[in-house]
Order: sequence, then structure tokens, then C-alpha cells
Amino acid sequence: MPHIHEKYDFTIGVYIVFEDTVLLVNHPRYHKWIPIGGHVELDEDPEEALFREIAEETGLEVRLLGTKPLISSPGTKSLLTPAYLDVHEANIPHKHINLVYFGQATTNQAILSDEHTELKWFSVPELQKSQYHLEPIVVFYAQEAIERATHA
Repeated sequence: MPHIHEKYDFTIGVYIVFEDTVLLVNHPRYHKWIPIGGHVELDEDPEEALFREIAEETGLEVRLLGTKPLISSPGTKSLLTPAYLDVHEANIPHKHINLVYFGQATTNQAILSDEHTELKWFSVPELQKSQYHLEPIVVFYAQEAIERATHA
């Protein structure tokens, strides 16, 4: 999806864990390994975007890690709380306000979408290997996702 706003768009990113590995994809435009994710479109909320992106980019069944209130109120929809929030550059001067989620997959049989050149399940030691040129924030979130999934 193209950018909606000139300066900032909202995006979601999800670090999906299977056993002791985390799924990252190689993005052709950015030439780097990143989590599954994308823009929150104008007709959806962040949680809807999260489930859409997981389905489109992996085909995996994922249990999301996080919380949301179990109470309902007329006219209000509670949303899953992201694990983290960040702002990152995307086609300067444009930026993304990114909602970071963690999830657990029931299988590691992800389907490579046409949006990416590769997908790979990374172990914690592989996240440290210089050959992948992973950004420090990606390594941090990936390790946090594995840690949280292990104790979920």
C-alpha cells in the first residue's frame, strides 16, 4: 500500500516465534531482514491490519502474545496492546509509527509472499551473525519475542 500521509503512517510489525526461532523476511525495497508487517489501512484498526498482514505474508496460524481488556462497552472495541512502539524512517522524510507485536506460530511452514525475496526462521545465535546485517532494534525485538514466547 502506498503511503497515506506525507509525514507519518501507522504500521504494524509482528515477530512470530516457532519453538526457539523467530521469523524474519528479506524486504526487496529496504534490502534488509525485517519482521512481517505493513501499513494500517484507512478502513482497518491495528489489530485487523495485524491479522491481515500475517495471513497475506505467511499463511501461518498465530497466537498473539499480549493483553486486552475482557470487558466490553457499547461503541468501544478493545485492541491487543503492542509489545513496543517505535518511529522509523521510511523513504525520508516520511516515517512510520510502528506498533510492534509478538506471536507464536503453530508450525514453521510459512509461505513466502511475493512481497519478499526470502523468509527465514532465525535462532538466537543466528540473530548475532554479521552476514545478515540485522539492525540492532530488530535483534532486540526478535530476542524479546523468543523470550516472551518461551514463558507464555
